[in-house]
Amino acid sequence: MQTDCKTIKKQFEKSMAEYDKNAVIQDFTAEKMLSELLKFSNNFESVLELGVGTGLLTKKASNVLKFEKYFGNDLIEKSENYLKKYIPSADFVCGNALKIKVPYKMNLVISNAMFQWFDNLEKGLNTISEYIAKDGILAFSTFTPENYKEIRDITGLTLNYMSKSEIEKVLTRLGFKILYCEEFRKNIKFSNSLEILAHMKKTGVNSLSEKVWDIKKIKGFCDKYSQKYPELSLTYSPIIVIAGK
Repeated sequence: MQTDCKTIKKQFEKSMAEYDKNAVIQDFTAEKMLSELLKFSNNFESVLELGVGTGLLTKKASNVLKFEKYFGNDLIEKSENYLKKYIPSADFVCGNALKIKVPYKMNLVISNAMFQWFDNLEKGLNTISEYIAKDGILAFSTFTPENYKEIRDITGLTLNYMSKSEIEKVLTRLGFKILYCEEFRKNIKFSNSLEILAHMKKTGVNSLSEKVWDIKKIKGFCDKYSQKYPELSLTYSPIIVIAGK
């Protein structure tokens, strides 16, 4: 599915107030990514965070990483407030992560649960590799094809996910050495199928569709979900990657 930056921006702006308390998987990946990164280094001259959002990763990074300069990027202008809240000295770069201009090559480029929105992850990683200095590190989390499999089965809507092996092959072709790469499977259970839609909305993931669903479509979705998946769980398949350039 092709993604639209304007739609993504609009939906995430709507979800920002409730994002952190609902983004349990994103919180897990941020925590795990940093704990694995620290095994290689905690000291970086320059850091670029792509997709600051509400600062969920920024806050954690500010507590465990040492750096001279921190840059934060996001499509949403309001993200600058979250960035500055946790790292007052940081510089904010607003815009599409693949089209921004960075002042110099970074020692660490880090991103949590954002790369899945790239229409072509290989092209995205190729662009991002240009932001990284020689011997620098790229650390990111994204999702693999099993992510939201229930939503895909019922609606046909899905993103252009890549498998773990595909991501590893792309990074190797781009001249990276895989330092750490692990895929996880997480299931969140809900009381009813309407809660699943609410969860997606509160984490900005209703950006999967540009169209607003009417009551009939919502009811149809809920009925199908509870019939096909009576346990009312939603599958996440995050992957965390740390690679050296």
